[in-house]
Amino acid sequence: MAGYRAIDFYDLDDQFSEEEQMVRNTVRSWVSERFMPVIMEHYEAGTFPMDLVPELAELGVFGSNLPEQYGCAGLNNVSYGLICQELERGDSGLRSFVSVQGSLVMWPIHEYGSEAQKDLWLPQLASGEAIGCFGLTEPDAGSNPGGMTCRAVRHGDQWVLDGRKMWITNGGLSQVAIVWAQCEGTIRGFVVPCDTPGFSAPEQKHKFSLRASVTSELVLEEVHLPLDAMLPGAKGLRGPLSCLTQARYGIAWGAMGAAMAVFDEALEYAGERIVFDKPLAGFQIPQQKLANMATDITCGQLLALRLGRLKDAGKMTPVQVSMAKRNNVMKALEISRVGRDMLGANGISLEYGVGRHMCNLESVVTYEGTHDIHTLAIGHELTGISAYR
Repeated sequence: MAGYRAIDFYDLDDQFSEEEQMVRNTVRSWVSERFMPVIMEHYEAGTFPMDLVPELAELGVFGSNLPEQYGCAGLNNVSYGLICQELERGDSGLRSFVSVQGSLVMWPIHEYGSEAQKDLWLPQLASGEAIGCFGLTEPDAGSNPGGMTCRAVRHGDQWVLDGRKMWITNGGLSQVAIVWAQCEGTIRGFVVPCDTPGFSAPEQKHKFSLRASVTSELVLEEVHLPLDAMLPGAKGLRGPLSCLTQARYGIAWGAMGAAMAVFDEALEYAGERIVFDKPLAGFQIPQQKLANMATDITCGQLLALRLGRLKDAGKMTPVQVSMAKRNNVMKALEISRVGRDMLGANGISLEYGVGRHMCNLESVVTYEGTHDIHTLAIGHELTGISAYR
């Protein structure tokens, strides 16, 4: 297959600054040259290419939209979105690794942490010296995070944490975890070094999706932390939900990267595959499929770009993020299913990317708020009536 050709049906390059294009092109080249040659091997083995972490740090993708004073790139949010697009064009597991590090670990420390927490952890996370994870979801508390049972109880000059978290990206790779727990009648966040006694992160195996991503359970058994381990600025459910808003923003862009990769592969395959003496692309049904895919991608690109401009202007709302995450991930999943179909039997081979993206997106449509939960968030905004209960 030829080199990657990103679809840009509406000439969106005109809407990006020179810096934004440079950031995108730099990450795009890195994904093509360094990540794509190894993704099939890691997906099949169920591993993440940790040897590439220093290169990701050198690219500046960890916390790329956070201030430079902590070793971050200080980019705008559209640039960060384009980074997510290009990373997920490689694999959802790659974008998830970077998204968790930046949006779910570095961002809450920067937004809600003490100066000591920022000074200690942000430079290490930006450089890739430390990897982080985000402990919110529990075995019986997914779409309703307020139903968590993890507890933090004060004993003298310490907090003692007990509980379990599930489906935690990067858990077994991490040196630090942001853990959310019920504490004194509300929800609070804690910065937990992963070498603290009582903390463990057994890996969750046997996945058919996000295989090139380490997913773990977090087990906290009488984990003793100093009082200053609490994030002082985060109190209540708004704390973890605001972190998820940051991550969902990146997902809205990332999903389009996966869809763009599938479209490019399906278009090239259809042009080369000879059926009944002419290319598959010369038949009406494949052309209809490609036209639908291109239209959905273009709509998703426009949605992500507008969301990014709103975020950079300080006007983005959580429900706008819900709409973009909901639309773009579902459209990407539908596109990947169509692309898999167009490749026939080859669509289930890891020699091609469409089946891998399809399986990954089955997770992306569920995590960071399911498709249905985002539907209800939008419905609540439109009607003023909550349908959650």
